[in-house]
Formats: sequence, C-alpha cells, structure tokens
Amino acid sequence: QVQLVESGGGLVQAGDSLRLSCIASGRTEYRDAMGWFRQAPGKDREFVAAMRWSGGSTEYADSVKGRFTISRNRAMNTVYLNMENLKPEDTAVYYCALGFRAEWRSWGQGTQVTVSS
Repeated sequence: QVQLVESGGGLVQAGDSLRLSCIASGRTEYRDAMGWFRQAPGKDREFVAAMRWSGGSTEYADSVKGRFTISRNRAMNTVYLNMENLKPEDTAVYYCALGFRAEWRSWGQGTQVTVSS
C-alpha cells in the first residue's frame, strides 16, 4: 500500500504563486514516476505534470508549460509542484499520483487551489 498526502493548496489571486507538496509513504519501491493531475468543477481529471523518479525527466501539459515546475526530493520521498503566474483557469483540486509500469496506481486525496481574478 502507498499513501500520498498533498498539501499547499489555497486561495490566491491571479498572478500569484503556490507550491504544492506530496509526501509518499508505504510501499514506494514500486515506483517509476510521480505526477500531478487536476480536476476542475464539472470537468474530467487532467494531466498536469510528471517526473521520472530515478532519472528526473519531466513532462508538462501545454497549458502549464513555462509556469509550473515539478521537482522532487528523493531523500524526503516528496514531489513538489511550483506554480507561478496562476490564472483563474488553474482553479481545481490538484492530485498527486504514483506511477509504475506505465500506470498511475496510487492517488492522494487532493488539495484545492482557487485562483481569483
């Protein structure tokens, strides 16, 4: 079993920054990647960013490229999402996910990010 706990969400104004954190615990040895997803009201969950856990390569959704940065602290078993120049359309519940063998297998409970205009 893997537990993922997100934190760092909140209410900010357009143009502000936030940093989300996700701490992983449990059977994390079965892990290739960590990622962030988000779900806005009335919409499907969508991919935001991901990072290969060992090599560190990253991937981003086009909508966040240049504004969001995913990073990790392997010693702390933590993945971060630094979000800059936030826009109202970034408002969503943000979820952390753990990936293994091309599947996202574990999810956190989510943290709310609200961006006011």
